[in-house]
Amino acid sequence: MSLLQQESSELDDAARGEEFTKGSSHVALASIIAAVVVTIAVAIYVMAGQTPPACTGEVEQVWAHAQHSESSGVDANGNAMAKEEMEQVYVFTLVKLHNQSKEPLFMHNIMTNATLDDGIHSSYAATAADYDRVFIAYPSMPVPHGKGLSLSTTIDPGQTVEGTFVSAFHLTKQQWDARKDLSFTFAFQYKPSLVLAPHVAVIDQ
Repeated sequence: MSLLQQESSELDDAARGEEFTKGSSHVALASIIAAVVVTIAVAIYVMAGQTPPACTGEVEQVWAHAQHSESSGVDANGNAMAKEEMEQVYVFTLVKLHNQSKEPLFMHNIMTNATLDDGIHSSYAATAADYDRVFIAYPSMPVPHGKGLSLSTTIDPGQTVEGTFVSAFHLTKQQWDARKDLSFTFAFQYKPSLVLAPHVAVIDQ
């Protein structure tokens, strides 16, 4: 092979190598652009599918009162019967709820959830009328008697409501004090439930 042919062959190889390198660069650039486009598309899809919750809220205050109760020892007919003792913890919660949707919200129940060593114990909140009756039954209850929150409250769009509810647990004070967590579940018709955890210390009375 002549020197001229050898140089020509080397030039051809160099040209093919440069062309291959250019092709690889185009493929890499196209892959990066495609990845960016896909990432943006996924982000837009996720953001479009996430709607803000219909209701937001805040637990403003929580009071707990351990109550030792004892039956009268007399039945409805006036006959003597064995007395029964019962340990309960009343949990009073002042809450503020806000409807940030464009539709009215229809609440239908509230639950107080306490996590103990053996799992979660839940107690339905009493009606607003029964909330008031607690203070009649126990006039010395050392908890502020605020406005009771109705379990059937309707919250109009943009409206904020505030009130107090009470739940009762058949627990001793020692069991209550050993709880690991506390939360409140507000259930609405046709809407996801709202779960709130208190960011304030529970006041034991």
